Amino acid sequence: MKKINIIYILPEIKKASGGAKVIYSHSEILNNLDKSTSCKIIHLKKKITYKIEESLNKRFQIFKKNFSGWDGRKMKVSKHFSPNKKWFGNDLNKSKKINFNKNLDFIILPEICSHFAEDLGLIKNKINYGIFVQGFYHMNSTNNYKKLTKSYKNAKLILSDSEYSIKCLNNIFPQYKDKVFRVHFSIDNKKFKIKSKSNIITYMPRKLPDHASLLIFYLNNLLPKNWSIKPLKNVSEKYLTSTLSKSKIFLSFSNFEGIGIPPIEAALSGNKVIGYTGGGGVEYWKSPIFTKVESGEIDDFGQKLLKEVKNYKVNWISKTQKKRNKLSKQYSLELEKKSLNLLVKKIKELF
Repeated sequence: MKKINIIYILPEIKKASGGAKVIYSHSEILNNLDKSTSCKIIHLKKKITYKIEESLNKRFQIFKKNFSGWDGRKMKVSKHFSPNKKWFGNDLNKSKKINFNKNLDFIILPEICSHFAEDLGLIKNKINYGIFVQGFYHMNSTNNYKKLTKSYKNAKLILSDSEYSIKCLNNIFPQYKDKVFRVHFSIDNKKFKIKSKSNIITYMPRKLPDHASLLIFYLNNLLPKNWSIKPLKNVSEKYLTSTLSKSKIFLSFSNFEGIGIPPIEAALSGNKVIGYTGGGGVEYWKSPIFTKVESGEIDDFGQKLLKEVKNYKVNWISKTQKKRNKLSKQYSLELEKKSLNLLVKKIKELF
């Protein structure tokens, strides 16, 4: 059998999302799993005419907008873009071509670009492809429902790394259950240490800044003076891991997540995690490490946090070590590699 190429399509992104980092990780692993397969990433960017069109349309509504999201027909390969080296190791292969071979190439589209199956001619040219649904909440990449369903209908595989998204996929497209396949991602628990803990509460306000500011206002006169709250916004990875290693409690403002990664990282750093599951987080949101709050319930959020502050015990870290070990195994490199091995086998079967 000739060498099969697995090719991920990604929009050009200067600040990688958690989803993009997972794809970079998968690509590196796939390049080292099997000599009969290779993995590449194609980054797409908007053509200059597309940028001008969008700019004019925002001001004057010149062009009729038939669907939301990117128009794949008006994008091109970003030949010189390179993601931050902190997001991957040494085995990230980028491709500068978009001419696909139906006998050798398997394309993986993120759910935010699922309609590109038609835009890029994958369906018309009978190119084998799959859709990677990392977040169920981002599946409506276009409001052209006919085009969207056509993309999922013709996909050979529908991948996801979340129990929650898989459940939603099976409910939306019950006729495609046999195409749905779970791949895993890993979290390097060696990065997340537990140091001498201080009375610090950490949070990331990026997803729901209004909720975060409301909670801070709520706590202003209620939080004991010997406790402090630190936002983690636009910080380096070194500062992030260092702060999480010292803080005792992490506030989760996850919103519309396939599966939120920061709460896991905070938990592995020895934090109690309080807040929103964001949807996909329900698969790991278990007591006593995680305390759930329904989205928008600021009063409940505040009261649960104050209760944890009041009842915090020094021996909590040692008492919950087994739970953290279990959480670490749930998102281990071993499990990630095992799932990608199975993915390669499924892809080979298509050829």
